[in-house]
Amino acid sequence: MRDITPILQQWAEAGERIALATVIWAEGSSPRSPGARLAVTASGRIVGSVSGGCVEGAVFEEAQGVLASGCPRHLHYSVANEIAWDVGLACGGTVDIYVEPFTEIHQAVVKTLSAGEVVAFATDIESGKHWAVWPDGHSLGEPGLSPRLLALFPPTPERMPFSPERHVLFKPEGSVFLEVFALPPTIVIIGAVHIAMPLVQMAQAVGFRVKVVDARRAFLTEQRFPTADELVCAWPQEALSADDLTPQHYVVILSHDPKFDVPALLIALQSHAAYVGLVGSRTTQIERREALLEAGLDNKVLDRIHGPIGLDLGGRSPAEIALAILAEIIAVQHGRSGAMLSRGENAQDTGHLQGVSQ
Repeated sequence: MRDITPILQQWAEAGERIALATVIWAEGSSPRSPGARLAVTASGRIVGSVSGGCVEGAVFEEAQGVLASGCPRHLHYSVANEIAWDVGLACGGTVDIYVEPFTEIHQAVVKTLSAGEVVAFATDIESGKHWAVWPDGHSLGEPGLSPRLLALFPPTPERMPFSPERHVLFKPEGSVFLEVFALPPTIVIIGAVHIAMPLVQMAQAVGFRVKVVDARRAFLTEQRFPTADELVCAWPQEALSADDLTPQHYVVILSHDPKFDVPALLIALQSHAAYVGLVGSRTTQIERREALLEAGLDNKVLDRIHGPIGLDLGGRSPAEIALAILAEIIAVQHGRSGAMLSRGENAQDTGHLQGVSQ
């Protein structure tokens, strides 16, 4: 829901009446996964998606009905259902969508997400009741959930902050849809170079928070990085800590200067960061590895480096290289290789693709 949160907040503040449609179950080749949302206003405005376009028209009409009646609706579309063909779900998938009015508890969750914070949210599909829980232990709504579900609500900061976002539908428990909205993953860019500029924008477009680190004030400016979540003017050893880099962090080293590269690598490789990418040719990679070996790291640790960085897309412009880098990060995030889907259904198992050479 983070992707449509800014629009939802604007509509709510403007007094719009809103219906929310949420994918609560998906199988087969349905293009949107559980948690995907479409929001519709009584005035006909729309944001988000629940099917990539297949059933949006039908869901829009259902949402208007929900706004008129105030009663939630549970929708089911599948290729085995003639109605599904009528609304265009010819992709071979099955999808369940829950449509409901946007209420005060939704507004509280949206406010939390807008602030970049963490919350767990449950919806009882049968009764329409909700329950939200925050890391400090306070909650809204009516619990009424089984101990099994309660155990999945991490009420303390120690259990909640860096868990991956997840969506679970418990059919045996009375069809309760549980969502944990964790902190968004963060890309840490070392080096405010030209490639970093499009990379910041692309990464934010797909849901990453972005932090840019560089000790050179002339490069690290708001004019060059107007949308970056954080700009840190410091050397890597001053700005980074291995303890603070978690599996929700992806480190991209673009400085192409050993004074920046080596300290950043020393810290990132001894952290739990999910990804450590280093720009530079294979010659540069060898030089950096030699420096790290001299610093006491072993080859097993050095094998964590993705370098040359990115997937082999063939592009050479800054934007194309940024795209190749982001593509590799997303592949790592989802445990895929980045291979072409047209090469077969097991393309994700075809092995490592060589990175672009800088």
